[in-house]
Amino acid sequence: MPSPTATAREVNFDGLVGPTHNYAGLSYGNVASLAHRGAVSRPRDAALQGLAKMKALADLGLPQAVLPPHERPFLPALRAFGFDGKRDADVLAAAAREAPALLAAACSASAMWVANAATVTPSADAADGRVHFTPANLAAKLHRSLEPAQTGRTLRAIFSAGKHFAHHPPVPAAQGLGDEGAANHTRLAPSAAHRGLHVYVHGHHALTQPAPGGVPRLRFPSRQAFEASAAVARAHHLPRAQTAFLAQAPAAINAGVFHNDVIAVGNDDVLLHHEKAFAHGPRAVAALRAAYAALHPGQNLQSLRVPARRVSLADAVRSYLFNSQLVTLAPGRMALIAPAECRELPAVRAYLDDLVADPRNPITAVHCFDLRESMRNGGGPACLRLRVTLTAAERAALPPGIWINDATYPKLVAWVKKHYRETLAPADLADPALLEESRRALDALTRLLGLGALYPFQDPT
Repeated sequence: MPSPTATAREVNFDGLVGPTHNYAGLSYGNVASLAHRGAVSRPRDAALQGLAKMKALADLGLPQAVLPPHERPFLPALRAFGFDGKRDADVLAAAAREAPALLAAACSASAMWVANAATVTPSADAADGRVHFTPANLAAKLHRSLEPAQTGRTLRAIFSAGKHFAHHPPVPAAQGLGDEGAANHTRLAPSAAHRGLHVYVHGHHALTQPAPGGVPRLRFPSRQAFEASAAVARAHHLPRAQTAFLAQAPAAINAGVFHNDVIAVGNDDVLLHHEKAFAHGPRAVAALRAAYAALHPGQNLQSLRVPARRVSLADAVRSYLFNSQLVTLAPGRMALIAPAECRELPAVRAYLDDLVADPRNPITAVHCFDLRESMRNGGGPACLRLRVTLTAAERAALPPGIWINDATYPKLVAWVKKHYRETLAPADLADPALLEESRRALDALTRLLGLGALYPFQDPT
């Protein structure tokens, strides 16, 4: 009888864009987010663009599922900041008047970028044979720090703890101890069924003092602490031989690379990365190759290094080339799921044309998608999905309504068209009708997905 892991496949769980999708410019260090601050957003288009990408991947034969948005505006956060009006409308009005930045944080739809939702270890790598989840603490940004509790609740509802799944609390949120989830984590293996090398990428150490002059001055803050990455690896009981810890290059952070998935993407035995992605450059990649070879003797990690002379750091950030999804269509054949912006920048388009034409690598196709509403806030295809490797038995244990297919896709499209506003301006965030619209939408969605009472406002207790 074959091992259960022989049926393992990577599943993309994409975040549904929430009804309050807006451009508040809350992420310092995210160039696109800052550039579009205050602009009028299009929530309906944003959600439909994300759904179209999900359906296209499902049509390519890839397992595709969905994660629901969080409740926004999030009144518990505003009340925690002292806005204690008797009516929700009073709380929103007071926050808009006295602390509009807090209101924007409580309305952010940033949970759509589920690459930051959690870090996941497949059952093939865990000592207890279960899939392990740790929600990210997202301590670096106020609006994102509101997400971990709901993320944990959602993950437990979809991946019911017990025989197949194990859930851990987030890493404690302390100054500098940020964990930004799978956006700084990559699993490399010959296939989803093999043991993987878990690569964690960090921007700083939180608990050790660097030597004087040992760390270049950063224009933008680093968000991922080494200690947070190491804590997740320990909690998931990963053997040391299956972990590797790399540091981001300061030059990349300064260029707007706030997460590693903005400058590198891996899949199976392929790592596509910019030459300036990692501190210590070639040495870091050589160490990664050695660790991979030790774990899988006789097999090589394919490192596809993109030189700066072909794609500059600025063009990498502008196009989100590396924030593409790298997916396996068939053994030895991969595709890059890229944002449409990659075809609009001449240098990036030329590089991708040469990449696909090169028979020495398995990337045989590039599929570009219009995700402009997400891109204007700083999130591309890879930001919108959480990768979860699951066996056939683990997939069968999930609620059937979360899968994207010919039956569920039109229902979700109709749900978006019914509940989402066409446009949303910053002043609209204080509109109490937006809160009611959002709650009605989420209540209908949980019924559509078969998830029960998922949000605090649905809980009668």
